Amino acid sequence: MARTDYEKALKLGKKDYQARMLRGEMPTLQVLDDIMPEQGAYYEMPLGLVQIPTDQIVGTKTNGRSNSFAGNFMPIMGEWTEFASKWANLSTSHVEEGIREPIKAYEYMNKFYVLEGNKRVSVMKYFGVVSIPGNVIRIVPKRTEEKENKIYFEFMDFYQKAPINYIWFSQEGSFARLQAAVGKEPDEAWTDEDLLAFSALYTNFAAEYRARGGGKLKITPGDAFLALITLFGYDTVEKKTTNELSELMARSWEEFEILQKKQDIDLKMKPSQEKKPLLSMLLPVSSPKLKAAFLYEKTPGNSAWTYAHELGRIYLEQTFPEEISTVAYENGTAENADELIVQALAAGCDLIFTTTPAFVQASVKAAIANPKVRILNCSLNTSHRYIRTYYSRMHEAKFLMGAIAGAMAENNSLAYIADYPIFGSIANINAFALGAKMINPRAKVYLEWYTRKEGDIVERIRATRASCISGRDMVIPEEGSRLFGIYHMEGENPRNLAMPLYHWGKFYAQLIRTIMDGTWKYDDNSSTVKPINYWWGMSAGVIDVICSQHLPIGTKRLVELLKSTICSEQFNPFSGILYSQTGVVTDDPTRVLTPEEIMTMDWLAENVIGSIPKKEELIDQAAPVIDQQGVKKEG
Repeated sequence: MARTDYEKALKLGKKDYQARMLRGEMPTLQVLDDIMPEQGAYYEMPLGLVQIPTDQIVGTKTNGRSNSFAGNFMPIMGEWTEFASKWANLSTSHVEEGIREPIKAYEYMNKFYVLEGNKRVSVMKYFGVVSIPGNVIRIVPKRTEEKENKIYFEFMDFYQKAPINYIWFSQEGSFARLQAAVGKEPDEAWTDEDLLAFSALYTNFAAEYRARGGGKLKITPGDAFLALITLFGYDTVEKKTTNELSELMARSWEEFEILQKKQDIDLKMKPSQEKKPLLSMLLPVSSPKLKAAFLYEKTPGNSAWTYAHELGRIYLEQTFPEEISTVAYENGTAENADELIVQALAAGCDLIFTTTPAFVQASVKAAIANPKVRILNCSLNTSHRYIRTYYSRMHEAKFLMGAIAGAMAENNSLAYIADYPIFGSIANINAFALGAKMINPRAKVYLEWYTRKEGDIVERIRATRASCISGRDMVIPEEGSRLFGIYHMEGENPRNLAMPLYHWGKFYAQLIRTIMDGTWKYDDNSSTVKPINYWWGMSAGVIDVICSQHLPIGTKRLVELLKSTICSEQFNPFSGILYSQTGVVTDDPTRVLTPEEIMTMDWLAENVIGSIPKKEELIDQAAPVIDQQGVKKEG
């Protein structure tokens, strides 16, 4: 029996050897000594007795036995050699009583290299053993700026709280996100019970992931697992039976597929121009009346953002009185968004707009569970296949607002009050600063944040002596304040000069038309797995600037001229030579930043005085938005 097992293992070894040769890879085991950092560029850390995941044992410490095995640790020595005889004896021992003696191994970058016990590893890999006990010494390299090195040091920090070595990620920050996803504080240690429960869940997940062909995806099983528990909640997923987990993974599979090309979003920069087939135009098919739900984070009375979307909802009903009815749900949170969506579904809504990035997770869960319902979330650069996302290019209007402020300022000091440091907001700040600099090269923009925890924002702005201030985009009805748009302070009284306009009604109306005329489907090419994001601007009529009568006629003409060049795509605010606070962004006078570069800006223009705050510097209610859409400042 043992000889038969060796013959089978030998065939597996030769097959793997030949396959690696054909791919131009080294056909035998990796050797740690060949890839170790230079002497002095690492140190050793004994870990003691560790359960080593068999899949992560990839080679040997020295050259001694590396040529006795193929790259998959199966033997390649002849059937009648002494090596084969010893392998067969170990096989018998494993079957009859189990191999208990720990191996000795080194760990480097979370891969393991055997010092003693190569044949034991080979036998247990042949029999499909999940983990092997071993006395392990970790090789710790010096810190570098390389991505893999950064991930490894994040892993070591995580390992101190949770000695788990069988999960790995391809993106920085994932171990910290895992710690948060399982409900742990950043420095909270895991209990033995925590470790056992996690191991059981992850083992089931990984087995199902491999069975469904996850090995063909360009992500790790850990990446997919983190995406699943982030979306549905760790506690919820942990309670699933094996069959329920399998079903959940099947419905979520496209989410895993888009992880491998996270930034590959099908970005729609203008409304679809796709024409319906002539036959369908001649033979119109009557459609049932649509019912749309709008989920708001606050109320139209206490939030300018919600007020703008509420105006859009009303515009939609007035534009399509016979074709659509709407219902609004107010005071939503990241915690109760699921419940509000359930209410909308129970009310018969077949179209749901969730109007804040904080509702993305609830939107995706609902879309997976209700594939016939169209769900759209108002967020930027969000990668989810089951929902569509939408946003407006407000930076185009902010550029005009900056130009107005630069023209109307009595000195070189301007102020800009932002809300959240999320995708799109940094572009708004920079566009304003560039617009101001175009008119007044000496203009400085003092940046403040509504959502900072500490400090008197009014006093800080007074200290800058800013003559023009960019505040909230719109009036908040219940406040009755004039501190919105661009305003000039005359003592204690603001004089409004201009305001940007989100015309969400036109945005929603154009989206509804694509559903009613059948062109919605043309945006979705099912042969490619890409999330769809609508990012429309002035050319689509969804963004505008309203000027006050206080503006001089020359300034108004300048605004109209700039607006027409932006709408006709003759000019882009982020074109030409650009400088940040720290240096040159681009030195090519003909270059225009790509939409992706504009969305994900993590730098501030050279004439901005201020910084991008970290999450911990902001009020608690900012956390869900920052977690979902926060700008990731490099370095």
